[in-house]
Amino acid sequence: MSQELRSTKNETIVRAACPHDCPDTCAMLVTVEGGRATSVAGDPEHPVTRGFLCTKVSKYEQRTHSSDRIKTPLRRIGKKGEGSFERMGWDEALDEIADRFRQLADSPEGAETILPYSYCGTMGFVQSESMDRRFFHRLGASLLDRTICASAGTEGYKAIIGASIGTDPERFHEARLILLWGTNTITSNVHLWSQILEAKKKGARIIAIDPRRTRTADQCEEHIAILPGTDAALALSMMHVIFRENLEDKDYLERHTIGAEELRERACEYSPERVAEICGLEADAIIRLARLYATVRPAVIRINYGMQRHAGGAMAVRTVSCLPAVVGAWRDAAGGILLSTSGTFPVNRTALERPDLLPAKRPRNVNMSRLGDALNVTNDLPVRALYVYNSNPAAVAPEQRKVLDGLRREDLFTVVHEQFMTDTCDYADIVLPATTQLEHFDLHKAYGHLYLVINERAIEPLHEAKSNSDVFRHLAARMNFTEECFGDSDEEIARQAISLDHPSLQGITLEALRERGWMRLNLPEEYAPFAEGNFPTPSGKCELFSAKLESQGLPPVPDFVPPRESKMSAPQLAAKYPLALISPAAHAFLNSSFANLPKHLRQEARPFIEINPADAEARGIRDGDTVCVYNERGACELAAVVTTRARPGVVVSPSVWWNKLSPGGVNINQLTSQELTDMGGGATFYDALVEIKLARHAATPNPLSLQEQRR
Repeated sequence: MSQELRSTKNETIVRAACPHDCPDTCAMLVTVEGGRATSVAGDPEHPVTRGFLCTKVSKYEQRTHSSDRIKTPLRRIGKKGEGSFERMGWDEALDEIADRFRQLADSPEGAETILPYSYCGTMGFVQSESMDRRFFHRLGASLLDRTICASAGTEGYKAIIGASIGTDPERFHEARLILLWGTNTITSNVHLWSQILEAKKKGARIIAIDPRRTRTADQCEEHIAILPGTDAALALSMMHVIFRENLEDKDYLERHTIGAEELRERACEYSPERVAEICGLEADAIIRLARLYATVRPAVIRINYGMQRHAGGAMAVRTVSCLPAVVGAWRDAAGGILLSTSGTFPVNRTALERPDLLPAKRPRNVNMSRLGDALNVTNDLPVRALYVYNSNPAAVAPEQRKVLDGLRREDLFTVVHEQFMTDTCDYADIVLPATTQLEHFDLHKAYGHLYLVINERAIEPLHEAKSNSDVFRHLAARMNFTEECFGDSDEEIARQAISLDHPSLQGITLEALRERGWMRLNLPEEYAPFAEGNFPTPSGKCELFSAKLESQGLPPVPDFVPPRESKMSAPQLAAKYPLALISPAAHAFLNSSFANLPKHLRQEARPFIEINPADAEARGIRDGDTVCVYNERGACELAAVVTTRARPGVVVSPSVWWNKLSPGGVNINQLTSQELTDMGGGATFYDALVEIKLARHAATPNPLSLQEQRR
């Protein structure tokens, strides 16, 4: 039975945590009446959640109790992609999956022909990164390199800072200058916005740096609309001005950094006049920004992962992350930079994932951002089985045409464990019904604050749904895996995750978490991680010069790496496809989660693309027209929104829409590339050139109508 916060005759309040891929990791309170979740609310006592939830999660109980949930295991009876299934039993489904996996493991090609595919549709130590890893490690399946979201930025940040550790989000309200660089905070990190509003009321200056004028940019004093993928050039030009005008913190650079002189030399190459042309800005705007940043304290930069979704994405994050050391912003608890707090959490990953279960010959590593290629390779080691959970690759993976071609293979045995009939489910041989967050137990760390948050099971699993951890236990038993770890309960897994003798975990136990609901890491209230240096790098200093990267043949000093597809780097391609496409998160969706629910579909209205009036006029496009957006990889149809929110030369299509709820049955990922970033092997979703023309059709179908037709 779940740990209850309060219970009366008619209702019970249960502590929970938001499971979705968002920095906020909200602490929630679930009201349960008669075994049914009737409402969810933000915990008013949690210092970050502050009693409110975002528009995506505020009606989460409706998601859990939706009539569209997958209720039983299903077997495909039609062609792949048609979505035709019949009911089957759990024992039958699990037996068939285990039999197919056993046959592949015993074949000459071996278990490496089995590929797990997951990301963060449901996060948490238990349901996202423990029993699943143990199972596939023991099986000897191919390893999945989970790169689709954050790997490039993580590597770039670590090259400078050493780990994903940054400014405490609870100190942002004390800053006097906040640069929101590549982040639409109101959409993707709304609880930080509360801190920013407090700072603004105290007189702080808030500046948005983003190719698009977002909801967040609307609320800032200034919006700097740079061209996509040019962030590193802007950062280097700011440093050019700072060094030229002797505005750097010489003492901090001398005592707490390596490579200041090399960085100074690099910055000399990036004058504001040169960079103005690269970034599509005025030189005076760069100079003004540099002076402001160097002379106002505390100054903090919030960067997010949109910045790293192009060819030079890791370098962009690496370069921007030099700025706090150059001006000594790390001296202040409200100064510095924040990408993620995830590296602040000590986690016993060895106990969670059990890498010791891997076979002596380590299986191959498959980059999830190149799923299309992986599924279409016909060499000596093809993918013959795909197990999808916590993800919807048919909609979210790049170069969608290749992904769908691979999923259509009749010789590919595909299992999808899901809550709803996603696009990926339509291509499955077996679909398994999954629990939602209110139906299972978990423990969560955050990447936007410093609290561990417990998730108690609020209600019993609905219909025949099973959690990820339960399904992998059942499969392990059928595969005759006898290791004791496959018998660990969810609570035991959570306890193992925090079973480290680490100062930050002092006093934090599973029992205390279940009693309180959430606990802050054992860190100072005025947490300024690098005020006195002590960076978690090999040298212990902020590495503006990296000997490690130099030994790997990578640039030892930060530099600007342009997008792979741009007028600068690919002029012939740009002549054919002159518009730079970015596809940031839709306000009401979280990747493809929530993108099938009526409330969220009404909020987003229809798949659309923003185009600047000058670009629209040149193509004879009016607001509301249905347009065809295309390049050499594919095409999709969208409604045109003619607006100055998109700067000239840039088009913006918020995502991720399900294919089956989009015109023509495809979404914007028809146009994105499988090419990877400079470090970290990350996806390059925002590195795509396209052209737009009027479509033949008069109007874009309403996704709500499409949804009703498919029921």
